[in-house]
Amino acid sequence: MTADRVRSIKVEISEALDKLKYERDELELQMHLAKAEARDEWERLEKKWNHFQSKAASVSDAASEASKDVATATHVLADELKHGYQRIREAIAHESGTLI
Repeated sequence: MTADRVRSIKVEISEALDKLKYERDELELQMHLAKAEARDEWERLEKKWNHFQSKAASVSDAASEASKDVATATHVLADELKHGYQRIREAIAHESGTLI
């Protein structure tokens, strides 16, 4: 093997190493951001969860007509929580590369 070929191989390896390091660093950052987004989503949903619990309790206590409005609002809130939890689950699954 000639000296030029050895240098060429070293350059190729060095370039590959630089590219892989950049991709690795970028993925690490994206995973960190995904965690932060999931945490923010969780905190937002916790507020809705507390509201949902209070609405759910008031459905049985409310008068007939008012309970329809409360029940509708409770269903909407339950759907928001369900979809929010799914987004968190997907973010975590995406981050870990597994299905939850």
